[in-house]
Amino acid sequence: MMFELFMKQIWYKYLMKPIKEFFIFGIKQAYASIFGILLLLALIVSNYIDFIYISRFDFIFLYAILIQIILILLKLENKKEILLIAIFHILATGMELFKTSPSIESWTYQGQSIFMIATVPLFAGFLYSAVGSYIARIWRIFNLSFKNYPKFVYTLILAILAYTNFISHHFLYDIRYILFAFSVLLFWKTKVTFTILKKRRSMSLLLGFSLVSFFIWIAENIGTFSNVWLYPNQYSSWEIISISKIGSWYLLMILSFVLVSFIYRKNLKK
Repeated sequence: MMFELFMKQIWYKYLMKPIKEFFIFGIKQAYASIFGILLLLALIVSNYIDFIYISRFDFIFLYAILIQIILILLKLENKKEILLIAIFHILATGMELFKTSPSIESWTYQGQSIFMIATVPLFAGFLYSAVGSYIARIWRIFNLSFKNYPKFVYTLILAILAYTNFISHHFLYDIRYILFAFSVLLFWKTKVTFTILKKRRSMSLLLGFSLVSFFIWIAENIGTFSNVWLYPNQYSSWEIISISKIGSWYLLMILSFVLVSFIYRKNLKK
């Protein structure tokens, strides 16, 4: 009888409890990613719809607006997060205008839209806003706090340099590897602590940045496969985006994280 009780305790502690915690972790991650997931769903589904009275890109834009309104009405996003999303949208649209301009054409959007500025459909800003929305929501949902977080001014400098390099590397020296090294130097000792159920867990913040960047890269591949935008090497036939693009998303993650940290700075513990 004692042996059976012992085995049940071992079973729960070392198998069932970790599985339960992992499941809850996944549910919370999905909940935090709800805006991005719904937007990605629209990119996929719209590729198989024959639009007549409205263009595909206008549909995605109006759909994104509708999602945002619903999240606000359901109070799933607070005022500060809405402001952040607006800032993300403006910064992203500015970068997109440059990146998709005829003289650069890092990528192009495969369609037309009424809601469009030059070469950029307005829904494009929401693709970046989804990243900001995720970071802001996950900060709340997992009650994030940090150990050995660097001085905020240093992270702000890194974020500004990362955004600038997205544009300046077309004309000047590409400093992304310097920025990678700078980020490692800043965050090498930084741990992010979070709560899934009751117990506080921790992991390397650099690892967190890398994991999220990898999943964004997967989402980007889905976007190009759905023929929403394409890179030059994908015009003739689709191929997977170079894994080196994860580095760009890594820098964007840091930029996004620093912007979100403006409203959650009380959690940035040294």
